[in-house]
Amino acid sequence: MANYLVTGGAGFIGSHLCEELVRRGQRVRVVDSLLTGKRENLAHLPEVEFRHGDLADMDVAVRAVKDMEYVLHQAAIPSVPRSVEDPVTSNRANVDASLNVLVAARDAGIRRVVYAGSSSAYGNAPTLPKVETMEPAPLSPYALQKLVAEQYCQMFTRLYGLETVTIRYFNVFGPRQDPSSPYSGVISLFISALCDGRRPTIYGDGEQTRDFTYVANVVDGVLRACSAPEASGEVINVATRGRVSLNQLFATVKREVASTLEPIYADGRAGDVRDSQADISKAQRLLGYTPLVTFEEGLKRTVAWYRESMVAGRKA
Repeated sequence: MANYLVTGGAGFIGSHLCEELVRRGQRVRVVDSLLTGKRENLAHLPEVEFRHGDLADMDVAVRAVKDMEYVLHQAAIPSVPRSVEDPVTSNRANVDASLNVLVAARDAGIRRVVYAGSSSAYGNAPTLPKVETMEPAPLSPYALQKLVAEQYCQMFTRLYGLETVTIRYFNVFGPRQDPSSPYSGVISLFISALCDGRRPTIYGDGEQTRDFTYVANVVDGVLRACSAPEASGEVINVATRGRVSLNQLFATVKREVASTLEPIYADGRAGDVRDSQADISKAQRLLGYTPLVTFEEGLKRTVAWYRESMVAGRKA
């Protein structure tokens, strides 16, 4: 049994990491400010030790890493629009807190920090698929903040010998992704709207493409990164290498939920990337990673979960 700290563990991806770690018999601690996370995401995991706190406070970070061996740093405000509206608050959560976690981890002798990076670092570079060696070109404060934090990770590995790995996420989706916020992932917004009889909004012409990645694939990649011997100091894409337009996505979700509604189109949003697709050859080489769940299968699972949740909500 090993000791894992999952920062932001009450969030969407963090709670799935906790679930898998518990399934594997590991000891799990979560620290979360609950700014975007929810305690109910961990309600089915009584084994998890939960601590409420803001990692931008160094004392919280120091206490959080005490007696831990691995840190899975998921805590962030994961929103491009919110970072555009309020870059200062976003920077505090995405950069200041990350630096605190790295300093605390270094001083506590943590074995390895695995950081949740973002494909937004690639920006609108026309080259597809996105390869880790490409020059970063962030388009939003959020993208820049995630890039700065991953560069801090690499610096801490070179300068202090703290083992770090950055996993760049590509449009992760799945159960427990909160559709109640305008900053949520597009898949959860589409599903919840259509299941509720509402027309969802597509920003732009809908031809922008994404490498939608089911959450189980990300969990597998992150946990592989904890022990992969050659991964320390690296930045690694974890995705499916797929490419689906928002219009294609909408048509697929519409079919899955048997809806007849059409989307509402609105002007594109500042900071949004046009096209995104991952090259995953580095993950295959260093982590032994292969996607476990296809986009189509992941979407079926996600729709089924939202339907069950909506039924349970109506009964409650």
